[in-house]
Amino acid sequence: MAKTLLQGGIVLTMDEKIGDFKKADVLIEGDKILDVKPNIEADGAEVVDATDMIVLPGFVDSHRHAWESVIRNVGADWSLQKYLGSIYYGNIGSRRRPEDDYIGNLLGALEAMESGVTTMLDWSMIISRDHTEQMIKGLQDSGMRAVFAHGCPGDGDYWNGESVVENEADVRATAEKHFSSKDQLLTMGLAIRGPEFSSWETSEAEIRLARDLDAVCSMHLGFGTWGGAARSIEKLNKAGLLGPDLNFAHANAVSAEEMRMLAEKGGSISVTPEIEMMMGHGYPATGLAMENGVKPALGVDVVTSTGGDMFAQMKFTLQAERSRVNEKQLAQGEMPGPPLHISARQILEMATIEGAKALRLDHKTGSLTPGKQADIQMIRTTDFNMFPVNDPIGAVVQCAHTGNVDTVYVAGKAVKQGGELINVDRTRIRRLADEARNSIFEQYGNPDELWLL
Repeated sequence: MAKTLLQGGIVLTMDEKIGDFKKADVLIEGDKILDVKPNIEADGAEVVDATDMIVLPGFVDSHRHAWESVIRNVGADWSLQKYLGSIYYGNIGSRRRPEDDYIGNLLGALEAMESGVTTMLDWSMIISRDHTEQMIKGLQDSGMRAVFAHGCPGDGDYWNGESVVENEADVRATAEKHFSSKDQLLTMGLAIRGPEFSSWETSEAEIRLARDLDAVCSMHLGFGTWGGAARSIEKLNKAGLLGPDLNFAHANAVSAEEMRMLAEKGGSISVTPEIEMMMGHGYPATGLAMENGVKPALGVDVVTSTGGDMFAQMKFTLQAERSRVNEKQLAQGEMPGPPLHISARQILEMATIEGAKALRLDHKTGSLTPGKQADIQMIRTTDFNMFPVNDPIGAVVQCAHTGNVDTVYVAGKAVKQGGELINVDRTRIRRLADEARNSIFEQYGNPDELWLL
């Protein structure tokens, strides 16, 4: 198999046993990482100069609605209620053609990879099997690693606390056709409504379906005015349903006791701080989770209202959590820190290895560990916002942006080099995205009556 040597970079492995290096090499063989250490000798390997680069794992976005990329930024001023009313209950989310979902997922995945995200969970809304096929094709054509979380339509019949509508036949058909093997870039998950958006019996059945398919099961839970009163995690625990295969997006309003249940029985939290703070989900649960033994993952969430990069989410997560604690100390007449209670390294872990754990992919990705898949990004330090590098972790979390991402590998294959995505026809993608956007809004009407290009 072909070998590639990333030579002479600052290497952040996100593997506690291996550690980080001021200067080291990463050797790739085929689709896997073969070795990480200084001064690797690899005769016959293609040498990639990583001098003046920070080499680290690709980001893992644990919660994103990829199809919404074709209606991006329409919701810059939307509240959560406005979003739910516009996307669900038979509105925009039910007015898509299959071809709209193809370009939505392709565009969303390319946007993610361009910003250093090599893995994401696509929390989908499925209208029909034709839509499912096109969503999967969009992800496959992008070349990224993804969990296709099979969801249900946006129709009103599906989204209410008493809903018993199910789509098990479609889920099983999709699993049999596309996900008979886990040894592929695209794996399967379930995007279920959960106990706050469907009946308890339906939620229980969907969780058991996910387990029968050995698929990660993600749901929106524990936010807004209803999230705290619902005590959904407590109910799941009493029913014996908690486990490491359950992923809870948001969880802003859950109790500390419920977080401790997760720490004991398993289950992950996906914090999407920018969307949560702007839309009204509640304050990000980062500190609540960490203080009770749960290490959260990060997600972008809805690209109707924000950009699709993880750099912004890392900054929001860090500053929101520091501000929460700082305000408490200031209110007591004390100046905050040092030491600060949450570090930039912990945030980078949330964006890499903790995201991989949440998606049950940490045996494949999330760290630069020999034997894992070569999902790697290289960030330039020669850009004006990056040099001189005095703390590589701080540089990535606090200073870097998408424009600094020079090179990205997914399973050992370069998908971005020299700051440009490889073999991507931008003209075609923009044309298809414009056509999809126009089709959706022509059927539904633009929610805010904005002009269309």
